[in-house]
Amino acid sequence: MNSPLFSALGNNQMTGLVQRFQQFRQQFQGDPRQQIQQMLNSGKVSQAQYNAAVQQAQQLAKMLGINPGAQG
Repeated sequence: MNSPLFSALGNNQMTGLVQRFQQFRQQFQGDPRQQIQQMLNSGKVSQAQYNAAVQQAQQLAKMLGINPGAQG
């Protein structure tokens, strides 16, 4: 795969990142939206942190050609 993300991070770092994400995804339990709302309500995450994370995720999804609104 020859993407700007792979080029920026290097294949080894990107492979490790993908593997860690896949492991996280397999272990994650529950509704992610509910989990985020609980974190916001408890103050564990601020609204500014949440907004920054959403923006970064949208940028990453765009680079990877992923529709962030898609389920699956």
